[in-house]
Amino acid sequence: MNKRIPNAFALRQGLFKLTSFPTVVEYVKRVALSNDRMKIALDAMGGDNAPDINIGGAVKVLKDLSDLEKLFLVGDEHRLRSSCDAAGIGADPRLEIVHAPDVVTMEESGLTAVRRGKNSSISVAVELVKNGVSDAVVSAGNTGAAVAASTIKLRLLEGVERAGIVSPMPSVHGYVLVSDTGANPDAKPSHLVGYAVMSAMMARYIYGRAIPNVAVMSNGTEDCKGSEFSKEAYHLLHELANRDLLPFRFTGNCEGHDLFETELDVALTDGFTGNILLKSVEATAKAFAHWMKAGIRKSPMAIAGALLMRPVFRSIAQSMSADSVGGCPLMGVNGVSIIAHGSANATAIFNACRMAGGMLHHSVNDRIVECLAKINPQLHDLSQKEG
Repeated sequence: MNKRIPNAFALRQGLFKLTSFPTVVEYVKRVALSNDRMKIALDAMGGDNAPDINIGGAVKVLKDLSDLEKLFLVGDEHRLRSSCDAAGIGADPRLEIVHAPDVVTMEESGLTAVRRGKNSSISVAVELVKNGVSDAVVSAGNTGAAVAASTIKLRLLEGVERAGIVSPMPSVHGYVLVSDTGANPDAKPSHLVGYAVMSAMMARYIYGRAIPNVAVMSNGTEDCKGSEFSKEAYHLLHELANRDLLPFRFTGNCEGHDLFETELDVALTDGFTGNILLKSVEATAKAFAHWMKAGIRKSPMAIAGALLMRPVFRSIAQSMSADSVGGCPLMGVNGVSIIAHGSANATAIFNACRMAGGMLHHSVNDRIVECLAKINPQLHDLSQKEG
């Protein structure tokens, strides 16, 4: 990998870059919105604090998304209507409430819940996209249910073997997109090629990376390192790169620290490993914040210093906040499906809808299909030879 941070001085430089680097919100704000109007279905009953956070997000969406044609709030009609009236958006002509009496809880199995819960808010919201009524679906509810509903109802894009969740993670150079982070725990090496293309298209069109740097996660940068799974994925991508078929720069293997220290745009792994990585990083960030606050409270000098550093801390917190990301796209399905965190707030819901708008505006799915149409015949031949 390239441009590792060699010392403490460089680390301080990297910290400055992190505090000054544009957030996901600022990235998508740069998108020049076209005359196309978008329709978004919001699972209003999804999330730990639903429906309040979704109503709050809807207020922001209706106020600030100028290209919005229609926002569908999906959930219990009586409850949503009274909440919308209280929030002052009940009479907005762009808002439409779609009744869905059932809710998938966070504890339920996603696939089972979708199969038996045809009237759940997530199922009905995805159905709106399937039927062409809405352009995108956003949900902060049960991730398994959101993945299952989107995959079963929307099906996969042409040429895509498996859908994958793409999670943006902050680094000293901006954001690195990790895929998959939970949709497909039992991935095959060829699936990582699909994740690479899908994530690279997101890196290019949503994050402005003209030629994204893409690597396979492993326990060493040498091509001989890794599991049989990661080594085969490396080989497939390496061969496709040699044939000049990849719409990105394949940089080989990367290690865990590369996600935060190098100019890496996409890191590839299976959904099992990626989900553990994502939750570990989230927990580490929370623990670090707890330790820092506890240490500061022990000393009047530290408290004074912290007050002076407040703008820096606030900037770092914003860069690392899941709310500034909004949500993670489920890439590979025949539609736009954004999965927000269960503890999302109104700002996160708004940013998830903004992310959906960026995906729609840039026709990211169409670009994925075009790229895979060129790659898949060669990938099929290489996979057969490996077999």
